[in-house]
Amino acid sequence: MRRVGVLALQGDVREHRAVLERLGARVELVRRPEQLHGLDALVIPGGESTTIAYLLTTSGLREPLAAALNNGLVTFGTCAGLIMLADSISDGRLDQWSYHQLDVDVRRNGYGRQLASFEATVDVRGVGPVPGVFIRAPRIERVGPDVEVWATYDHGDGTHPVLVRQGSAWGCSFHPELTTDARIHGLFLDAASEALR
Repeated sequence: MRRVGVLALQGDVREHRAVLERLGARVELVRRPEQLHGLDALVIPGGESTTIAYLLTTSGLREPLAAALNNGLVTFGTCAGLIMLADSISDGRLDQWSYHQLDVDVRRNGYGRQLASFEATVDVRGVGPVPGVFIRAPRIERVGPDVEVWATYDHGDGTHPVLVRQGSAWGCSFHPELTTDARIHGLFLDAASEALR
């Protein structure tokens, strides 16, 4: 049983916790720096990236989480979490920052605003078709040479990565926690187990 944290400042905290517990993980909700200690992995959920960034700073978590990420903590960022892990952010606020764990460029709301949200089937490498829920989803517009692309999607204006991995960091444009399909979370937990061997 892996001890997996879910950053619990804002966003889809309850939904990620439910999926991870269904897969047998022991879930810790992370709101303070000391709650990072002893984690095997961490989820940064979807929500609003600028709000999450602000709350990371005011909670005192910003720098301790940066240190944990730089030390190889296996991390899965969905939607806003992907933005927090990206190297470059388009259409963000001037003061928006990120952790630079994934060598990708993302565009906030890259598939459209709230009214343009949609669901689509996404074919994930080694897993097969999974349901994808895209809500104000960030679009990955560039991937670096060390980034593995695990899934892509064509929204009618070209094919873009929607699930990527670089080392211990995973990023997903959509919300796997909002479906009953737990296979993407399973991939993430397998990566956490692999890192601990």
